[in-house]
Amino acid sequence: MTSLRFALLASVLTLPATPALARDMTAEDVARIEYTGTVAVSQDGSHVAYTRVHYPDVTKGEKNGSAKQQLFLADGAMDVRAYLPEDMSVSSIGFTPDGSMATFLWTDEDDDRAVWGIPINGGSYRKLAGVTDASVRDYAFSPDGSRVYMLTSAAPDDDREAEADDGFDSIVYEEEFKFNRMFVADVTGSMAGGDVDAEPAEIEVPGYVSGIEIAPDGQTVAVMSAPSPLVDDSLTSQRVNLLNLANGELVTVATPGKIGDAEFSPDGRQLSLIAGVDENDPAATTLHLVDVSTGEYRALNEGAAEAAVDAEWMADGRLAAVIHVGAQSLLRFYSDTGDVQREFNPGDLILTSLEQGGNRLVVEANSPQHPNELFSFNRGEFTRWTNHNPWLSEIDFGEQRTVTYQARDGQQVEGILILPVDGVPAGGAPTIFDVHGGPEAHESNGWNTNYSGPGQVAAGQGYAVFLPNYRGSTAYGTAFSKQHSGNYTDPEFTDLVDAKNFLVETGVADPDRVGMTGGSYGGYATAWSSTFNSQEFAAGVMFVGISNQISKVGTGDIPNEMYLVHARQWPWEDWQHFLEVSPIYYTDRAETPLLIMGGTADTRVDPGQSLELYRYIKLRQPDTPLRLVQYPGEGHGNSSAASRYDYNLRMMRWFDTYLKTGDRSAPLPPSRPDLMIDDE
Repeated sequence: MTSLRFALLASVLTLPATPALARDMTAEDVARIEYTGTVAVSQDGSHVAYTRVHYPDVTKGEKNGSAKQQLFLADGAMDVRAYLPEDMSVSSIGFTPDGSMATFLWTDEDDDRAVWGIPINGGSYRKLAGVTDASVRDYAFSPDGSRVYMLTSAAPDDDREAEADDGFDSIVYEEEFKFNRMFVADVTGSMAGGDVDAEPAEIEVPGYVSGIEIAPDGQTVAVMSAPSPLVDDSLTSQRVNLLNLANGELVTVATPGKIGDAEFSPDGRQLSLIAGVDENDPAATTLHLVDVSTGEYRALNEGAAEAAVDAEWMADGRLAAVIHVGAQSLLRFYSDTGDVQREFNPGDLILTSLEQGGNRLVVEANSPQHPNELFSFNRGEFTRWTNHNPWLSEIDFGEQRTVTYQARDGQQVEGILILPVDGVPAGGAPTIFDVHGGPEAHESNGWNTNYSGPGQVAAGQGYAVFLPNYRGSTAYGTAFSKQHSGNYTDPEFTDLVDAKNFLVETGVADPDRVGMTGGSYGGYATAWSSTFNSQEFAAGVMFVGISNQISKVGTGDIPNEMYLVHARQWPWEDWQHFLEVSPIYYTDRAETPLLIMGGTADTRVDPGQSLELYRYIKLRQPDTPLRLVQYPGEGHGNSSAASRYDYNLRMMRWFDTYLKTGDRSAPLPPSRPDLMIDDE
């Protein structure tokens, strides 16, 4: 361990301060980043479709809005074409079984969200199926292409809507649930340009259904369902139900843990399923094979220090899987019996998803210098097919690497380090810890710059950025992620202090200028660093974070998930303990300048969590620089382009004011950021 530390120290101190190749990344650049969204491959592998995700560029005067997804077809490396107009935002793209049409969900201005298609060989898009007064949320074609199964919203309640129109719009909390429905429609007419099936047949389905998958033999449909629409149920009680369409028999896959991706094998006899191993498993990261006839399952990589991210059956019966091993990724192939056949290292790429058709395999991947793009995998090689941000070639990037340090109890902990563009000065650089949420998630050594993640924007402004995969993170095995369970703040947040000490010791960080930011659980970490650990951290930007573990149970929408995975006890079993792991309990220590931000419509972490922390610090430490910024209508994360841009500006200005200077007593920056808006 000592030799590793001195090696890192030497590499940092000898890093040349080379002239900028072009220019540093800005908040305005972050606002215009584009990337691939969802991908589909036709059954015979002849066509590849994907969506380009983009936000309105409010810095150029475009009208504010949320993310849009435009349909593209890819014919080869850098040979892509838009297949629908930019203002048509679609989702759930796919192909008809014969590959003649690309399909998607779209909301026409005069209709509800429905299934649409556009011929590959030319012709206009047209509606294929829908349900009157209901929005289609998911769909799947029968193998012969004659029918489409649709998951839709609940039936309209005309009486209730009439009452609401008259002003009787009260809400009965966690009652009057609206359950999704499932229909099957004949599409032989609409596929040929005729009328849409006006009376699709409803199919009885169990509970609240969130997704459907049809077996290649057309005999079975996998229905992902939970007892209710509550988010808590989707995390703790969601199950895969295998419905035999011929006789109506239902087999439930009785997995006790969280449910992830599920895919049928080509012969329809097996289901690949990414799931948790038990009810206390923080995340669905273990790959299983399920016997469709019985529902029995077995794990393929249980206990391994890795996380299964996505899986896809090849046409020849092999199972391809994206596996994250710590901060890196690989592509693994299993036989149909679950034996590992081959693995491929994608180098600097971080694979995030895969799709196949006719044994043609395409993946989405990012790297330290670009967000998700489309790649083709063939004969062991990954060939890039798209480049949605060519202007990134202008950016001078800070060096990014994976580092490992030893926590105080001997545990090895990994993280991603981004160095300042111009190198680390003598005495260390101002350093921002960007702490991921969950904590059942992990950072990869890929693209790490976004509206709430300082990344390369901070590197261009002289900061080092560290993204820790502290205890509780995934991709290091279930045992590592479970070290967090029942142990709020320790060891997970002591890992962060140990990371700071490591970066100071190796010459990266200035000990008096280390700050923290993060959202959700990362916001909790930031609140803790600004109260309990205030002497360790010089500035904080907390986003939708937790401040009171007692009121979190009563105001959030995932109390059972918090109990099973995180706390492992209820507040009434030990009120004092829940207080002692709450940042509000330590606001007498709060001398760290803290910017608190969040949405007013957050159901995951109630906005009151931000208000509680703000009020306690304001009352107990009135001289500490403190600000609370609320985004109207935003939930657990900002979805509109304007609020995302505003957030990035505020975050960096706060760190410039208090972290870069190291002056905890500096006056508050102006309440409104300087918006770089070009209205021309």
